[in-house]
Amino acid sequence: MTKSAVVALIGRPSVGKSSLVNLLCKAKVAIVSPSPQTTRNAIRGIVNREEGQLVFIDTPGRHISEKKFNKKLMDLSDRTLQEAEIILYVLDCSRPIGQEEEAVAEKLIPFQDRCIAVINKIDLSEDTQNYHNFLDLKLPGINAERRFEISCYNRDAPDAILDCLYKMAPMDQPLYPEDYYTDQDMNFRISEIIREKAINRLRQELPHSIYVEVADLELKDRAEGGQRLWVRAFIITERESQKGMIVGKGGEKIKAIGEAARKELNRIFDWKVELDLRVKTGKDWRHNDHLLRKIIS
Repeated sequence: MTKSAVVALIGRPSVGKSSLVNLLCKAKVAIVSPSPQTTRNAIRGIVNREEGQLVFIDTPGRHISEKKFNKKLMDLSDRTLQEAEIILYVLDCSRPIGQEEEAVAEKLIPFQDRCIAVINKIDLSEDTQNYHNFLDLKLPGINAERRFEISCYNRDAPDAILDCLYKMAPMDQPLYPEDYYTDQDMNFRISEIIREKAINRLRQELPHSIYVEVADLELKDRAEGGQRLWVRAFIITERESQKGMIVGKGGEKIKAIGEAARKELNRIFDWKVELDLRVKTGKDWRHNDHLLRKIIS
């Protein structure tokens, strides 16, 4: 009998949840960006060891907002919190504790017995005592053995975190085959990589105004070079006036996004990737309930 557990990562936006998932899984599972609210889905990364299997779910950063799009993100986070056997609470010690952090801690009070805390970004601030004091006050059930200080940027070895998680995990059968490190389908992985490369090259509020749609996928045989994966995808923005910002002068911005995405996809997939990337408008898509149900899941 082996161990198996679903582990939900919870925290404010931009605390490093996605980076931590990638570090724990030793693979690119979740896209990463300095822009808040990058994660829009429950991203699953899988770790297999002799003791059993851990399935990590990276959730959208918890924040306070009444906007429809953001409320749907918080609904997704709430559902994941209820379904997980273990909760991994990620905190950013380089930022002051504020109203959002207080709200996250309040949400976790009923789950303290199955929660561990990871204080991230100690490369930016070694003064972590205020966060330990905060945990003592708000979540005293998370004892010292279930608290960790780490720098995802410096790629600190996460073995101690994994050891603690396996210790807490119940005896159960694995949910996925041993060779899996994620359950994301090809369309989703491609769209997320393109979105990552786009939002890291766009300024101000524009990253929140886009999503990516993979329109066509085709595996083609080439006489020279073997099989190629041909992809046509669209970066979709809310307003016609935003298209020019994504395309850039002489098309240089969209070209740079496409080249960066293609390089990343070539590292992930077994085939060489040919990417036809375009931009179009989906007016007010963040207010379209049908579309939001497809994008946020």
